Amino acid sequence: MRQGSDLNHIQLHGRVGAPPTLSHFNHGVEFYRFPLHVRRLSGTEDRINVVLPHSLLEQAGELEEGQEASVWGEVRTFNNRSGIGSRLVISTFARQLELGPGLDGNRLELTGTLCKPPSLRATPLGRTICDMILAVNRRYGRADYLPCIAWGSLAHRCGGLQVGDRVHLNGRLQSREYTKLVGEELEERLAFEVSVMSLVSETVGEGE
Repeated sequence: MRQGSDLNHIQLHGRVGAPPTLSHFNHGVEFYRFPLHVRRLSGTEDRINVVLPHSLLEQAGELEEGQEASVWGEVRTFNNRSGIGSRLVISTFARQLELGPGLDGNRLELTGTLCKPPSLRATPLGRTICDMILAVNRRYGRADYLPCIAWGSLAHRCGGLQVGDRVHLNGRLQSREYTKLVGEELEERLAFEVSVMSLVSETVGEGE
């Protein structure tokens, strides 16, 4: 681990869920978005939104539904102020994209600072779970605020962390469907979170 520096690296391999569509413009550059379906060992699929510049899309060639693809990049967050859909938008910003077969993969490495007190609780089935928010700095003074979740003994360790602790973790970016009541109608929504597999706290000095 590089002491004092923030890391944000993700590597994915899965299947293109739909052809890319225009996402937004930034400084005259077109950015596109497409869903990547990545299968877990359990068989459950995570639907990860991938954002990439038009130049990278041109290099990779035409993306079609069902194609296998590998993505290398970083996880980014965006506050949605439109009032439509989820308030926090989480996606993978692709820096490299390659088409071709391979094994499904979802590996994420983060180093950042705990910016809210962790929330340690138990599920209705008695499993221990801990929620926390990790602030990961980008260049130019910006930061991404990533919701993280840990289970079991690792959840207890995360529950002992304090705001300001610097944390290095390995895990995966996963999706989760939920239902939200909007007005008088129920809406199906998709949330994203980092599932923590291992953790090192620079402040506490523990590791797995």
